Amino acid sequence: MLNFDEERFVRIQAGAVDLAASLDEAVSRALDAGATNLVFAGAGGAGILMQPAAELLRERSSFPTFLGWPAEIVLTKPAYVGPGSLVVIPSLSGTTSESIAMLEHAHSAGATVLALVGHDATPLADGADSTFVNEAADDTSCESFYLQSLLIALSVMRHRGEIDDYDAVVAQLRTLPASLLEVKRSFEPRAKELAAEIQDEGYHIVTGSGPVWPQAFYYGMCILEEMQWIRTRPVHASDFFHGTLELVEDGVSVLLLKGEDATRPVAERVERFVPDHTSKLRVLDAADAELPGVSPRVRALVSQVVLATVLERLSAHLEVLRDHPLTTRRYYRRISY
Repeated sequence: MLNFDEERFVRIQAGAVDLAASLDEAVSRALDAGATNLVFAGAGGAGILMQPAAELLRERSSFPTFLGWPAEIVLTKPAYVGPGSLVVIPSLSGTTSESIAMLEHAHSAGATVLALVGHDATPLADGADSTFVNEAADDTSCESFYLQSLLIALSVMRHRGEIDDYDAVVAQLRTLPASLLEVKRSFEPRAKELAAEIQDEGYHIVTGSGPVWPQAFYYGMCILEEMQWIRTRPVHASDFFHGTLELVEDGVSVLLLKGEDATRPVAERVERFVPDHTSKLRVLDAADAELPGVSPRVRALVSQVVLATVLERLSAHLEVLRDHPLTTRRYYRRISY
């Protein structure tokens, strides 16, 4: 596969799943100590990757769960961050300035901080009450953060008696790293073809529903915009028919991500509408991936992981065809937050 280290990928994703017991212990400790809510507070892309876990808890658990932007939380000081809060802060670098500010605010408010980082011996890693390190980079962090946050959500539900098959779900998650590698291999030819199709497109509408919506948002903003300087319009599939449909005309590119959860019909509405108005509909469907031994229930929980893994292959080909490395930035390294 183009620009890809297979052993490294499997090691990193296995490392994420291997944190299950340690994350469960940290969550148990917090709940036993009287935690009253859970707050996911990540900056930028890392924060977006927390959304499926936050939504899972909001839909399937009665434990109060919040998702906020650190840049705003430190200014507005919402009441939901306080002495009973377990605040989860993800940061690949462990040095993100907004995340460090969030750490300081959370501690000043009396909250407990659990950090998910890709690098040890960093300000966030050293300052959190519990730190979980899974060394990764931009091309492997999506799956890793999705899996770690999912494990946190499942742990909360386990300790509250809101899930009765925790061990079985985690056992299935342990099979994912190897399966995802095969998914990448099988998608490689299409990734090459799709990259050739869209390399000169200057604008994409990117959409999805349910737990794959964050991946649509992430891919549009953090990959196509930040790393390729391509304009995008990420829009939730539930909102597609409340404005964005008016932008669909001949020549407009629409990238649709489809998951396997209960919201799939919302994405299918978009899939039915778009072909009548533009020939440039590209659909990536998590259901196309072969995941041996993974039940439909668990597949619905990891659709965003599957789509992140195939989109990484698309990105790898795009950067070569467009002669624009994914690490190239205009402003990112110069901004002072």
